[in-house]
Amino acid sequence: MLSLKLPQLLQVHQVPRVFWEDGIVSGYRRPTSSALDCVLSSFQMTNETVNIWTHFLPTWYFLWRLLVLAGGPGFRAEPYHWPLLVFLLPTCLYPFASCCAHTFSSMSPRARHICYFLDYGALSLYSLGHSHQLFHICAVLGTHFQLEAVLADMESRQAWLATQATPLGLAGTVATLGLAVAGNLLIIAAFTASLFRAPSTCPLLQGGPPEGGTNAKQQ
Repeated sequence: MLSLKLPQLLQVHQVPRVFWEDGIVSGYRRPTSSALDCVLSSFQMTNETVNIWTHFLPTWYFLWRLLVLAGGPGFRAEPYHWPLLVFLLPTCLYPFASCCAHTFSSMSPRARHICYFLDYGALSLYSLGHSHQLFHICAVLGTHFQLEAVLADMESRQAWLATQATPLGLAGTVATLGLAVAGNLLIIAAFTASLFRAPSTCPLLQGGPPEGGTNAKQQ
């Protein structure tokens, strides 16, 4: 009868430092595991088991949602559904890539890095609709078009405003801006004062990585 033996697990001091995870002292897989060993290890409690299954199961859920939505009536007929499809594809990809990275990262130190290169690449695709950098670009573009709209509105209604609205003086306009600036400065001053009162051991004031190094992959 065919039987499969689950891979032996190691202590933290038995694996190279590149495989170390902060706070985890046991449950490490052999750093030269075969692909089969990596797959089998997902069925025993290792330092990666939870990471593997919490990415593997959602992959199938998101894939099911993709198939249901894409197969629904009228999906292909509506142009605004295509951006949704572009969002759903990376939604399925990134948990699967992360699952594979956590599963096969113990094959070798090089394999570990390559696995997480692919993992971060998939995350980059998913964060494209959510990127903070893209947000900055869109915000600047939005400000540009808002400025153009304000100028166009001012020019088109200038004659009407001159006869129908109460003219705004310089003092009132500057006072409104001054109140807003003063309020913001008070808030900044209050938080700055509390920062100086905080002890030097406050985590907000600690620079650099924590003692013991950083993880190649945060759990």
